[in-house]
Amino acid sequence: MLSTNTRARIPYGRQTIGDDDVAAVVDVLRGEWLTTGPTVARFEDALCCVTDAKHAIAFANGTAALHASMWAAGIGAGDRVVTSPLSFAASATCATYVGATPAFVDIDSRTLNLDPKLVGACDALVAVHYAGLPVDLAAVPTRPRVIVEDAAHALGARTPDGPVGNCARSDMCVFSFHPVKAITTGEGGAVTTNSDEYAQRLRQFRSHGIVPRPDAAGEGGWYYEVETLGYNYRITDVQCALGVSQLAKLSRFITRRHELAERYHALLADLPVQLPPAAPAGSRHGHHIFPVRVPERRRVYDDMQAAGIGVQVHYVPIYRHPLYRDLALSCSDFPETERAYRGLLSLPLYPSLTDEEQDRVVDTLRAALHA
Repeated sequence: MLSTNTRARIPYGRQTIGDDDVAAVVDVLRGEWLTTGPTVARFEDALCCVTDAKHAIAFANGTAALHASMWAAGIGAGDRVVTSPLSFAASATCATYVGATPAFVDIDSRTLNLDPKLVGACDALVAVHYAGLPVDLAAVPTRPRVIVEDAAHALGARTPDGPVGNCARSDMCVFSFHPVKAITTGEGGAVTTNSDEYAQRLRQFRSHGIVPRPDAAGEGGWYYEVETLGYNYRITDVQCALGVSQLAKLSRFITRRHELAERYHALLADLPVQLPPAAPAGSRHGHHIFPVRVPERRRVYDDMQAAGIGVQVHYVPIYRHPLYRDLALSCSDFPETERAYRGLLSLPLYPSLTDEEQDRVVDTLRAALHA
């Protein structure tokens, strides 16, 4: 094992916060609104501008946004929801939350996204843009009743149809604003859609199922009714102040992620690692993470962690989790996912990572591979 490094630890991902972000949050803290108010609407409008979507509905986190997308689409008991097994569990639990049954198709070894050609009969598809590389939805043989893009990794990415989030080939698109994502609101998420009906249902779902009824007979401006089982999935003005400020820097953040990804491709070219795929012509990668595949992954992981490099593994395949034991799935059902999982290791990638820090990551990986 490599000797423990006493230099500052380099995480696999982290937020990039500037004085302008802090000032934006302070302005809201000194104002009249802290919870859901006018800054939430500003953030949603800004998301529409970035994604070219008609509607953006912000949520407390990305998981809540996924849950809401399933409910808004009317997915429920008896429905089958297909997603990628190489993702965070929320890509499947969103189906479980509404009583539907999650199902998985194997990944494409070239893209690490689910293989669109394997998507058979299903009621809904949750298409995960793994690492920020958009899924080719045009290659899905038969369009399911509902398509939701899980774009937690892909804000700022593009397809030949335009920005991810414009829902050109989907019904809804879900984003996450966790600190390691393209931008952050601390915790937060959003759904974009071009459907007026879905937008109305999403807003209702995030706020207890409430519908204002000020014109109800014998009642007044205060009156409302809870029409359906909703949740308190609201985001705050404080968080959205940070989000508005961060969105103004999205292009710069994505540009830096691309620079770092290109440097990794050059610096790692002579090492015995499998590099992640580039985006095809006409598309742009989001580069949320930089997943390589290495031999002896456990040893390399341990050596790099001991040296102060916070590498990570994305992800433990969802079907391996005890929660889905009742689905009676076997690892042998997903050979490409298993093959990828055995070697995957995410290297540090975030806008404030310096070239010098990236060189240290590569040097440490080189030493670990040759240990």
